[in-house]
Amino acid sequence: MDVAESVADLDHPRQPEPATGGAPPRPGPRARGPWLVAGAVSAVLLLLANRYGYHRDELYFLLAGRHLDWGYVDQGPLVPALARLVDTVAPGSLLALRTPSALIAGGCVLLVAAIAREFGAGRGAQSFAAFLAGSSGLVLASGHLLSTTTVDMLVWLGAALCAVRLLRTGDTRWALGIGLVLGLGMLNKLLPALLAVGLLAGVAIAGPRPLLRDRRVLAAAGLFLLLAAPNLIWQAAHGFPQLSVAASISDGDSSYSGRLDALTLQFVIISPYAVPIWIAGLVALLRRPAWRAYRAMAWACLVVIGVVLIAGGKGYYDAPMLLVLTAAGAVVTAGWAARGASTLRRGLLVLGVLPLVAPNAVLLLPTLPADQLPAFVVEVNYDAGETIGWPAFADSVAAVHRALPAEQRSRAVILTGNYGEAGALARYGPARGLPPAYSGHNSMADFGRPPADADVVIAVGWDRPERLRAWFTEVDLAGQVDQRVDVENEENGGPIWVCTGLRRPWAQIWETEVRHAG
Repeated sequence: MDVAESVADLDHPRQPEPATGGAPPRPGPRARGPWLVAGAVSAVLLLLANRYGYHRDELYFLLAGRHLDWGYVDQGPLVPALARLVDTVAPGSLLALRTPSALIAGGCVLLVAAIAREFGAGRGAQSFAAFLAGSSGLVLASGHLLSTTTVDMLVWLGAALCAVRLLRTGDTRWALGIGLVLGLGMLNKLLPALLAVGLLAGVAIAGPRPLLRDRRVLAAAGLFLLLAAPNLIWQAAHGFPQLSVAASISDGDSSYSGRLDALTLQFVIISPYAVPIWIAGLVALLRRPAWRAYRAMAWACLVVIGVVLIAGGKGYYDAPMLLVLTAAGAVVTAGWAARGASTLRRGLLVLGVLPLVAPNAVLLLPTLPADQLPAFVVEVNYDAGETIGWPAFADSVAAVHRALPAEQRSRAVILTGNYGEAGALARYGPARGLPPAYSGHNSMADFGRPPADADVVIAVGWDRPERLRAWFTEVDLAGQVDQRVDVENEENGGPIWVCTGLRRPWAQIWETEVRHAG
C-alpha cells in the first residue's frame, strides 16, 4: 500500500462523544497495510545493506564482541554480543551484520501502527502511521546500520505500546511488560531509565496515580532493576564511565550533540512532513477528552524531551517518543482528512510527501554512488561519510608500514585516535600484513595497550602532533590517508606519523594520558 492509497483510505477513528470522563476509544480493526509497509522497509534496507561499507561504530562493536563483558565505557553488552554472534555465523558478512537492524526497523513500523491502533485508528490511519514511521529518518538511518540506537528504538516503542495498553485497559499486567522490555534495554544503553522516569513522571502528573503504588507496578520496577543489574554493577565497579561520555556529549564534542543541534533534530529526525502531525498528536493527547486516559503518555514525552534538551544529550535519544506522538497524530490527521473538503485535504497530504519525505532516501540511505556523494549529504548525515573508504584507509596505513626500515617494521605497532580506526585496521589490517592496532578511545583502552618494548609507532587519527611529541622523542610525518574518493569524514586526508623514542613506559601514560572518552 503506497501513501496515496493510505491517504485515500483515511477514516474517522471510532471515538465516543467528547466528555469529561469515560472509557477511551476501543482499538481500531486489525489492518494488513502496516505489514506491507514494514516488509517493504526491511526489504529496501536489506537490498542496500552492502552498499558503501562498515560504519565506524560497527567496526567497534565487532572488536568489543571479541572482548565480551557486562558493560563498556559507552554502552552495554547487548550489541557487541549480537555483533559477535552474527560474525561467528557469517564471518565478514556486512549483509548478515545489518540484517537484525533491517528486521528491527520493520518491527518498529509495526509497533507504531499498533500504538495508533490503540488510540482508535482505523485501517487507513494505521497504514498512514506505518508509512510515517517507515519513511522517517530515525527508522531508515538506524535500520541501515547495526547500532545501539536501533535496539533502543525497538525497546522504547515496545515499552510505549505496553504503557498505552496499560493506560487504556487498566490491566497492570502490562506494567510487567514495561519492566521486562526496559530492563532488557538497559543491557544495551542506560537510556531506558530515562523513559522509565518519564513514564513515572507522566503518571504522577496526569494520573492514574494509584498505579504508583500498585503491586504489579512495583514488581515491574523490581524486574527492571534485576535485568539492569549486570550492566549497572559493571558501571559502578568502573566508576560509571558513561557519565564522562555523557559530559563530553553535553559539551558538543560528538556528532548530533549539543543543545542547539538536539533541538533542531526534533524537527527533522522523523521528517519535516511529520512535524505538524506529531504536534497535533501531542495536543490531542493533552486536550482531547476521549483520550484523557492517555494523558500520562503526553507528559512522559514532554519530560523525556525536556531532559534531553536541558542536559544537552544527543537529539535522537528521545526520537522514539516522537514516533509515539506521530502515531497519535496519524489518528488526528485521519479525522481531519475525512472532514469537509476531504479530496483537497487528502491531496495536500499526498503532495507533501515528495518534497518533505522523499529526501530521506537520498540523505540517509546509500542510494548514490560513493564516489559521487555530494558534500551536502555528509553535512546533513554525518554517518554517511563514516561508512566510506575503510579498506583504502587500511591501504594508506599499510603503505607507511611497508616503507619502514626492516628493523623498525618488525617491531612497529599502530596507535589510532579513535575506535573506528582501530576497528577498521582489525578488520582489514591482517590481510595487508599490518601489526596490531591500539587506541585509548572509550573501551578500546581496556582491550589492551602496546607491549612495553613497543617504541616504533605508526600513529593515525592524530591531526596535530603535539600530543604525540609528549610521548615520543621523534614524530615524523610519513604519509596521508587517501580513501580514493572525494568525501569529507574524520579520516580522509589525515596525516600518518611515525613515532620513535618512547619517553615513558606505556604503563605510565596509558590510563592517564592516552585513554580518552567521547
